[in-house]
Amino acid sequence: MASTADIRNGVVLNIDGQLWGVVEFQHVKPGKGGAFVRTKLKNVVSGKVVDRTFNAGSKVDIQNVDRRDYQYLYNDGDNFVFMDTADYDQINVSAALVGDDSRFLLENMMVTIALHDNQPLYIELPASVVLEITYTEPGLQGDRSNAGTKPATVQTGAEIQVPLFVNEGTKVKVDTRTGDYLGRVND
Repeated sequence: MASTADIRNGVVLNIDGQLWGVVEFQHVKPGKGGAFVRTKLKNVVSGKVVDRTFNAGSKVDIQNVDRRDYQYLYNDGDNFVFMDTADYDQINVSAALVGDDSRFLLENMMVTIALHDNQPLYIELPASVVLEITYTEPGLQGDRSNAGTKPATVQTGAEIQVPLFVNEGTKVKVDTRTGDYLGRVND
């Protein structure tokens, strides 16, 4: 057990059997009364964010979460298979845990997987990926009814909004957190 003095950004706490990552913390020493630590915590599994206050000096259960780089290999239906590039061990991650991130997963892509007791907690994709447009309607130059964007399907099957001038076969940069078009990529 550690004390509140050990709380830092990125530390993972076990509170009531759930894992919470510290997003922000602030040690507060008011003029009257005892000191305390105000924190903003994010649930490692669900992503829910809550505010929590701890009395200074109280005990907290800090957990060891190992974050490692893995290479995405393939999808076998219910699981996504990743390989640790350091020791070539493979790990299966359930489709439910990968969630919407599967829309931008490409074979051989490097991702970060957080593990606790050798169980995957979540995956982190790179901030952006380069994908090829596999299908989109031709954009008509005079058509501005939809603010100059049109739907396009990328090579992973995800649908994103792109400007009218983007055509099939064009490689584009996509934000993996929001799915937004970031620009064209020249080979």
